Amino acid sequence: MAISVEKQLMIKELELSSLFETIDAINGNASEDNLFKLFKLTVTSNPNVKSLLLFVTDDQGDWKCVTSHGSSKDLKEWRLPKACLKYTEPSNFDCEEGDFSGFDMIIPVLHKQQSLAYVLIEKEPVPATEEKLTVNFIEALANIIIVAVENKKFARREARQREYRKQLEIARNVQSFLFPKELPNGDELSVAASYLPHHTIGGDYYDFIQIDEDRFLMCIADVSGKGIPAAILMSNFQGGVRTLVRQESKLDYIVKELNRLIMENAQGENFITAFLMIYDKSSRTLSYVNAGHNPPFLFRGGEFGRLEAGTTIIGSFKTLPFLEKGIIENIDDFFVFCFTDGFTETYNDQGEELGDEQLLKFLEANIHLDQQSLHKNMIAHLNTFKGHQAYADDITLLSCRVKLP
Repeated sequence: MAISVEKQLMIKELELSSLFETIDAINGNASEDNLFKLFKLTVTSNPNVKSLLLFVTDDQGDWKCVTSHGSSKDLKEWRLPKACLKYTEPSNFDCEEGDFSGFDMIIPVLHKQQSLAYVLIEKEPVPATEEKLTVNFIEALANIIIVAVENKKFARREARQREYRKQLEIARNVQSFLFPKELPNGDELSVAASYLPHHTIGGDYYDFIQIDEDRFLMCIADVSGKGIPAAILMSNFQGGVRTLVRQESKLDYIVKELNRLIMENAQGENFITAFLMIYDKSSRTLSYVNAGHNPPFLFRGGEFGRLEAGTTIIGSFKTLPFLEKGIIENIDDFFVFCFTDGFTETYNDQGEELGDEQLLKFLEANIHLDQQSLHKNMIAHLNTFKGHQAYADDITLLSCRVKLP
């Protein structure tokens, strides 16, 4: 039965007043909960509306019911029916799913074809003209409120992005301190490094530490995971290496302690592959431990070999299951080339991996070059090889040339 003209005028006055109240609340930066409450009070003050549900997406993009009327069911128990997703304009609604059988109208709120909200209502039987006016008002009010809510979500995302960028900048600055500022470049000892991070914050690390007049340590490592957690874990690793090598130069001890340190800090959730070597020019001895890393190439006496002796990855076992220290004696003229798997695991447009064999062929053909030229040409070769493909991971190249008199 139609309501009187006087009541219709009263409803229109209430609707107009509620629109001004809603705009004032938005301008006053009312919370999302308060906006949803205001929506509920405004819509349900219309005698043509018996029941109401409002579904919106949260910050994770999941649908949730934020307000209801005419039901004692908890908001968290409501689940948006999949049938709602097909609606792009106010329509009659017929859904037997769950407790939705009483709702007979659906009002979607869209932005650029993307669904932002759905209003479900159960109406009183009224003439079509009156029903349309009611639906038009609810649609207008829902659009105003949902746009305000989306602006709040956008502001939160922007704030999170600003904070994340700030953290990235801090992490990048921290990571820059991990790498040695200078590397030796003399006739007896020359060390070169090239680093190409795949992301703003990479998971690769290299180092050179002069232990004393005769001995130095060289290290390359790759942490699982990327971003800030990887940078933090790698800073722990770097700090551990630099502290331990000053206390004890035995590599087996250093690697065991590094494993304990990473297990304590990462709880087995991340691991590190690493290669560490110490050269003693007084005894002409090269000792090394390969902890699950890509075996570096050793060029000596006109031939290439691989430095494979060592242990498994660092940070996955409380106690390393095995540990073998590689020792090469009477060595005073050699070249060591280290790399991370981001280099050899790069693919080309045909889906072919660069691989260790191509790397070895390149080294064999270019071993006569100085290290800076070798690294530069190697990266150029990789860029040519990969074609239009992107780098899959961080890339680090580290080489050492020793030639004693």
